[in-house]
Amino acid sequence: MIAFHVQRGVSVPMSAAEFYQGLAQRFDERDGMYFLPEQAAEYDRKRRTVKIFRELTLMVIDEASAIQWLKQQLSRKPQTFQELHPQFMKEIGGWQKHEKMLELSDLLEQNFLIYSEGSPIPAQIVSWMKQSEEMRSIIAEETEVGRLREDQGALHIEQTTPQISKLISRAKSRWYVPNPNRAADLEKLREKSLLKEFEEYKQFKGRKMKQFRLEAVRAGFKKAWQDRDYETIINIAEKIPEKVLQEDPKLLMWYDQAVTRVGN
Repeated sequence: MIAFHVQRGVSVPMSAAEFYQGLAQRFDERDGMYFLPEQAAEYDRKRRTVKIFRELTLMVIDEASAIQWLKQQLSRKPQTFQELHPQFMKEIGGWQKHEKMLELSDLLEQNFLIYSEGSPIPAQIVSWMKQSEEMRSIIAEETEVGRLREDQGALHIEQTTPQISKLISRAKSRWYVPNPNRAADLEKLREKSLLKEFEEYKQFKGRKMKQFRLEAVRAGFKKAWQDRDYETIINIAEKIPEKVLQEDPKLLMWYDQAVTRVGN
């Protein structure tokens, strides 16, 4: 979709979060994939015939794949930092040398949300808690007597009791995947951070950058393209390893188009 617009010299009309939100609104989601209604029905039929279903294992080699890995883990079960950290450390052994290493805390804060006491328990965590018979029973009992109120899957606490405190304790400090609307807000904040780092790359005086944040380069190329600042794209492309540029479809697309625009 990005390539379609860039190759025609037209600005990309939506953000990634808006694109994924559109997918969720228009198509049926199964196991992280999107289908037309008739395709989803066929997938469900064939899925039932498989005794053992194994998800594709993500190779965590850079920031983008780390975010996808975290999304996979948190979609399955909202987790605390302490639960995620040992798993994450096992996955990053193949991190690419040119890619700037990010802390797990930074990845979580820029891409996901955490539940803190005093706010409604989000639907993503409620859905997970309801898998426990004990938690499901507490939610049902407390909702029936009006001490809990459920609205669009989220739990609003009207009155605190020992049982409700148990729910809060179970949900507290758990990271979860935001809904599409909140994801769009997070993406704007993250893009601001990425562009700030990209500005530092523009000031780099050396011949080649040995380590950098690839997501920042992607965000910078996108912004430069929108601003018709083709020289910046070309200049930064010359500062990163040739192999990285050639093996990244997005960067190579923006670079090729920028070279074409300036007539080199």
